[in-house]
Amino acid sequence: MTSRPCILCIGGLDPTGGAGVQADIETVAALGGQAITLVTALTVQDTRDIHALHPTPIELFREQLDVLMRDIRPDALKIGLIGSIELVPLLGDLVRAFLGPIVLDPVLAAGGGYDLDRGEIAALIADQLLPSTTLITPNRAEARRLSGQQDTARAAPALLRTGVGAVLLTGADEASGDRVENQLFMADGSVEAFDWPRLARQYHGSGCTLASACAVRLALGDDLHHAAQEAQRFTWHALEHGAPAGAGQWLPRRLG
Repeated sequence: MTSRPCILCIGGLDPTGGAGVQADIETVAALGGQAITLVTALTVQDTRDIHALHPTPIELFREQLDVLMRDIRPDALKIGLIGSIELVPLLGDLVRAFLGPIVLDPVLAAGGGYDLDRGEIAALIADQLLPSTTLITPNRAEARRLSGQQDTARAAPALLRTGVGAVLLTGADEASGDRVENQLFMADGSVEAFDWPRLARQYHGSGCTLASACAVRLALGDDLHHAAQEAQRFTWHALEHGAPAGAGQWLPRRLG
């Protein structure tokens, strides 16, 4: 690895720039890395919600992945929106062969409510991707959906049993009051809580920002605790300095 780590970011294309691979690129650049990207899906999307999703044809994705990996060796992988159930086995081959840190943001629903878990993709992610993943960054609803547990307290331990290295469980989606608690669950059974002031707005792309920041910090050599802590700090400040772009959720300010 060089002093400027290369992060392969795999996710959807968000025309607003708030989430998806554009969010990944901004985050990686802000933290001193180089982002390379593979697009899993085009979306019809605004700052309120996703209106339609068009997955990348599997053979096109496979061709681009093969060409890219023959030319560039990434230091870390960040996986976001997968887009189609057919893509999961291909990504499974990728993560099993990859030797560096892998961060997965399980994007199963858009902030506006659009359901991205069509065709039992959550179960395939848990079965084929999590055993080879270093860190997963679900919110509480995603953790329950991925684990099949109705109780949030049981969701993270159930995810750890898949073989994933750690679970950074975020709490903003179900927070009340003026604080947000995120929890880092480690494979050794330890749990660490992180407490942050709750921001007043709703934000588009916070999960992408957090997962990409974790990938950069891990690629730089941080341990899981420090990577999670610094990634949360970066994300919180990006949200704090965010601004509206349209009539929906605010967009994080990751650069400048």
